[in-house]
Amino acid sequence: MSYMVGYGPRYPQRIHHRGSSLPSMAVHPGKIQCSAGFSVMSSQSPNPNILVGAVVGGPDQHDRFPDERSDYEQSEPATYVNAPLVGTLAYLAHSFGQI
Repeated sequence: MSYMVGYGPRYPQRIHHRGSSLPSMAVHPGKIQCSAGFSVMSSQSPNPNILVGAVVGGPDQHDRFPDERSDYEQSEPATYVNAPLVGTLAYLAHSFGQI
């Protein structure tokens, strides 16, 4: 399984990210109140908006990845998760040219 959204045949489908998990304005032009987000949070449906390139927290201490929005430690794309990848890619691009 890939922990980068949109990469490979199997990647996280239910990440903990408001913009990815709520319907787009094209589909739902009305305002979505904060309290309405709880029904989306508990839904088992895949996120309607794919946040391509986001790296989630990954597996837990038992090497399991439940792919649930409520499990934010594993399913949230956060700067502390993505920064090491970006730093490594920047180093490789600088050292070896175009990747």
